Formats: sequence, structure tokens, C-alpha cells
Amino acid sequence: MKIEDYKIGTDSSVFIIAELSANHNGSLETALETVKAAKRAGADCIKLQTYTADTITIDSDKDDFKIKGTIWEGKNLYKLYQEAYTPWEWHKEIMEVAKNEGLLCFSSPFDKTAVDFLEDLEVPAYKIASFEITDIPLIEYVASKGKPVIISTGIAEKEDIELALDACHRMGNKDIVILKCTSSYPAPIEEANMIMIRDIAERYGVFSGLSDHTLGTTVPVVATAFGAKIIEKHFILNKSVGGPDASFSLDEKEFSEMVKAVREAEKAIGKVDYTLTEKQIKGKDFSRSLYVVDDIKAGEVITEENVKSIRPGFGMHPKYLKNFLGKKADRNWEKGDRFLD
Repeated sequence: MKIEDYKIGTDSSVFIIAELSANHNGSLETALETVKAAKRAGADCIKLQTYTADTITIDSDKDDFKIKGTIWEGKNLYKLYQEAYTPWEWHKEIMEVAKNEGLLCFSSPFDKTAVDFLEDLEVPAYKIASFEITDIPLIEYVASKGKPVIISTGIAEKEDIELALDACHRMGNKDIVILKCTSSYPAPIEEANMIMIRDIAERYGVFSGLSDHTLGTTVPVVATAFGAKIIEKHFILNKSVGGPDASFSLDEKEFSEMVKAVREAEKAIGKVDYTLTEKQIKGKDFSRSLYVVDDIKAGEVITEENVKSIRPGFGMHPKYLKNFLGKKADRNWEKGDRFLD
């Protein structure tokens, strides 16, 4: 599959998304500088979130609408989203700056009006956020637009993943990537379960990847080793910007280090290939081969005391030693001679 000109697939490099989320902290200037910093840090894409407090929840002081058990403990949902949202009137300018920087830009819509708005902006793909994976009508509407759909699994059980995939398929959309995600902020590394990336791809016949909320860069590297095709990480210009997501976001230096580590991991993974490179072939000079280790006169018996497998590797292959043991030498050999037939 492709997102604009970027190929997502078996032979392509990992597609790295810098998630802006609330890391503009209410400043368009900060948002635009963050886009530029994401490019410098090596991202392929900057991703937005498109909602308002009114499109994602309601203004209520009832206990159900107070956040519990997270870094936003005690906050009211409506007030948190009022603080965190990216104004819709910023989207066009952010996307234009991203394009000028050579970055792709798309968004996570949280209701149908957001999808319609993003369609007018001609986004190349959509992301379904972790907590929206159960919103089947929203997923159907997104999938109906015929663009790649990237879905996070942060709160998903198997049935939720299957329902989301079915929703896309009903709309005739099979350009789907499922991202393993742990919806804790920050997420404990021991709950990352990166082995799931391979299982998701095999079980559901899709490309898989990672939406990461752990601290540091270890988990993205492990994800790459397990076959992740997309890695998404929250990105912030610098931690001093502050805001609701700052504590689990990477700054420019950290994100650059992650990108470097992922790219090195890709090189290290390589491909299944039993042929040797020129350097590896040269290394065979230091392998074992058969050498005369004690002078042998013509007619003397060849034994393991006068012919041995030693370094370097210019003599006969050691596998042939047994063919000559006990036989008489047909000529004189000096210590240090390569034993050759």
C-alpha cells in the first residue's frame, strides 16, 4: 500500500510518524516550529488530531467525566480537550508547512464532521486513535473515503480488532495498518508486548506497526526487529513547551536518536541470504584449513601429528583430512606448507 508516494510494505523502510497531539500547547507558532523540528529529527510524517471538546465529549461535571488513574488524574474530560485540541483553522497552514518541509501530514478524526473537514484538506490517510477503535460507525465512515486507514489497538481485545477490520472491509477498504499500542501514559516497557506486532500481521493479513507511549527509544527498535512497518511517537519541540502530553513525548534530540536507532536496526535486520559479501569472503583467510605442522618425507605416513586443521584458510578444507590419514606421502612436505591435493 502507499500513502501518497510513500510505500508501506515488506521491502520499504519503516514509516516514522511524529505525533503533534497537544504539544503545541495552544500556540500556532509552536506547532509550525514543531513541524520543522520533526523534519530535522528524521520523521516521515507529522500527524494531527482533529476534534473539539464538543465533538469528543460533553461539558459535564458528573463523576463519569472526571479522569481517574492516569497522569491527568482528576481533570474534567471536557476541560482537558479544550486545553489539548488543535484549532481547526490551524490545520491548513500546518499541512502547508509540512508539505514545504517534505513531510506527509494527516490526522486522527474523532467524528464525522472532522472526516468531512479533513476530506476538504485532501489528507492522504487517516488514523483511528486507540480509544476510537470501538467506534464502528466512525471507522466505516473513514474507510469509505478509500484512503489508507491506520488503527491503534491500545484498548482493543481480539474482537475489537476484528470488528474494526470488518468495518473497513465492508466499505471495500483493505489498505489497513494495525498499530500495537499500550494506552498508558507513559506506558510501562514490560507491557509493550512487541511480539504482538508479528502476530497481528500474520493473524489478520495486514501490515502492523507501533504507536508508542513508552519512554525512550528501546521499544521502537524492538518493534522494527519484529517487522513494524509504521512507528508513531509523540513529538515535542522541547519539554519546556509543557502541555498535557509533554511527559511522554520525545524532544528533537530524543526523536533523532530514535530515528537513527530504527534505521540502524533496519540495516542490521537485513535479509535472508547465505551468500557472502566481499568482506566476508576475505574473512575466510582466517578460517581453518589443512597445513603441514611437521616435516614429512616421501613415503612417511600422514597422521594427525604432522597434518592439522589450523589457521589460516589457504590450505585444503578440513573435511578432507580423514581421506589422507594413514596414507603415505607421495613427496616431501615442509612444516608450514599448505596441505593441498
